[in-house]
Amino acid sequence: MEFRDALELGREAFWMAMYTSAPILIIGLVVGLVIALFQAVTQLQEQTLTFVPKIAAMALAASLFIPWISERMVSYTRELLGSLPW
Repeated sequence: MEFRDALELGREAFWMAMYTSAPILIIGLVVGLVIALFQAVTQLQEQTLTFVPKIAAMALAASLFIPWISERMVSYTRELLGSLPW
């Protein structure tokens, strides 16, 4: 394996990780922004108010996106193993 091939595999793995984690992270970001806006409007500065809803939303998103993430990862792994010279 040449350096260019290893670099390409690393780049593909990085983008696959970003692509599969993006939906859950975006949902956490949106929930965090909504709660931060609510806290700014009401001047309620409670730390657990931001933590608990974000964790709950991200856990729900993870349970909804697990089939899609699994399908993408299996597809990537098959492509990766299929491209290896045996």
